[in-house]
Amino acid sequence: MTIDALCQSVIEKLDTAHQGRQLVALSGAPGSGKSTLSAPLAKALTARGLKAEVVPMDGFHLDNRLLQTRGLLARKGAPETFDLDGFMRLCQALKQADHVIYPAFDRERDIAIAGAAEVGPDCRVAVIEGNYLLFDAPGWRDVAALWDVSIRLEVSSQELEARLIQRWLVHGLDHAAAVARAQGNDLANARAIDAARLPADLIWRAASAFET
Repeated sequence: MTIDALCQSVIEKLDTAHQGRQLVALSGAPGSGKSTLSAPLAKALTARGLKAEVVPMDGFHLDNRLLQTRGLLARKGAPETFDLDGFMRLCQALKQADHVIYPAFDRERDIAIAGAAEVGPDCRVAVIEGNYLLFDAPGWRDVAALWDVSIRLEVSSQELEARLIQRWLVHGLDHAAAVARAQGNDLANARAIDAARLPADLIWRAASAFET
């Protein structure tokens, strides 16, 4: 599937006569390509007359100090290491309010920054990307009820592992540490996501590179 085809499928499932903002969920495991896909999808929707902006879930990572206190720092990225209530409030606000300010995640510094991003009143579609947007677990399944359209990214386990190792190499880990980080935490989260899937409206089966 190409970006244009995905965009058309999304539009067909949206209520284009709806005057409020609609939410498109882009869900998948760590390293599945959510950030890579979300921007061109938002651009394609905007080109079709539906002004769209990307809203990452990553701004709701709990702070490392809080994770350390809870003994969860090594599991950062697992469902219990996010501010689920805060994320739910954001999604509800995106449905109800014209102008919404929300936290963004600085990956280089590994911290969430409050009030660092915003969605304006001209945005008709928020493309929300995150790991647990279609996660069948208490709390998370309540968030999933807010999606107007949901998309799940699917990647083979071999490709996913290669991407995750490369991610940590880029962030400065040596090869052994990158493999340990990918296998010890990221792939564990990927397996949890796979084991507790909610249905998706659309499936994007990712290859090593996106079609254009």
